[in-house]
Formats: sequence, C-alpha cells, structure tokens
Amino acid sequence: MEISAQLVKELREKTGAGMMDCKNALTETGGDFEKAANYLREKGKAKAASKAGRSTKEGLIVSYIHPGDKLGVMVEINCETDFVARTDDFRLFAKDIAMQIAATNPLSLSREGIDAKVVEQEQAIYRQQAINEGKPEKILDKIISGKIDKFYAETCLMEQPFVKDNEKTITDVVNNMIAKIGENISVRRFARFRLGE
Repeated sequence: MEISAQLVKELREKTGAGMMDCKNALTETGGDFEKAANYLREKGKAKAASKAGRSTKEGLIVSYIHPGDKLGVMVEINCETDFVARTDDFRLFAKDIAMQIAATNPLSLSREGIDAKVVEQEQAIYRQQAINEGKPEKILDKIISGKIDKFYAETCLMEQPFVKDNEKTITDVVNNMIAKIGENISVRRFARFRLGE
C-alpha cells in the first residue's frame, strides 16, 4: 500500500513522532490514521518505560509569566544530557508544561504528593454527597473511588488532561517527548505564584 506524504505529515503533526516512525506506523496499520496514532502512542509508552530508570541530572528551569504579570510559574524539567536540554523542542515542551501549570493550578506532581488528610476529607465529602443523593450503601465505595480518580485527574499535574489537547494527559505528553528525543525526562518540581496569594 502506498502511504501519501500528506498523511505522514498529518500524523506527525498530531503525534509529534518522527517522519519515519509515522510512515512505519501507517504501513503497519494499513494506512488507518487512528490505528497508526494509537500504535505510535503505545510505542512511545514502551520506549518511555524502557528509559524510565535512566538518570536525569541535566535539564532546565523554565519560567512563564501570564499576560498581565499577575501569575507566574517556575518548573524544573530534567533530562539526561545538556545537549537535549538546549534544543528548541525541549524548551517548547518545558514552556508547555509551565503554561499547563499556570492554567490548571495543580496541587502536586502526582498522587503521592497529595496530603493523605486532603484525600480523606474529599472521600468524606463524596460519601456524604452520595448518601444525600440516596445512593445504595453497597455502591458507595465504587462511587467514591471514581470521584477520587477524577479529583486526582484535576489536581495532579501528571494526570491532568493537556490543555492544548484534551485527548492526552501530561504523562502522555512526557512519554511522547521521551519517544521523540530518545532520552528519559522527568518533571521534577514546580512553583506557581499569583499576585497577592
């Protein structure tokens, strides 16, 4: 099957993967665009998983000041080499993460960073809401579990939907970047400042 350059270009724009990776994915999936995109995502996750143990001691600290100068973010993003840290792709990626933090105000990088007392308080609120709505006792735990997962997706940076593409989480965006540059990446820490807070 002949894969058109236009289709390869569109897949590259959607996924951020390399041209040859896009062409190979389209060939593997018989030219099916959506299957090829999923194929690349899975391949990216596998690449990211294989690099997860590698040390990330280089990187950047990036700042983002929202127009109006009343909101700012600083984020540290690590990679394996200084060479990668200085590339335009890595800088744009880091800026996107900083803008994500400015837009969504996460409480933590991951679930582990959320205070257990906050989670217990949320669970108690969700339980009371479900009781007030007359939900049966036997499904309360399932309801609470679903709402807690949604709470994490809103408050943990790595689980949030990416503001530029709601089909991806920040973890997906990081994994795609790992697949693209061939190095492990970690979002290490961030601080968000709002004037007067």
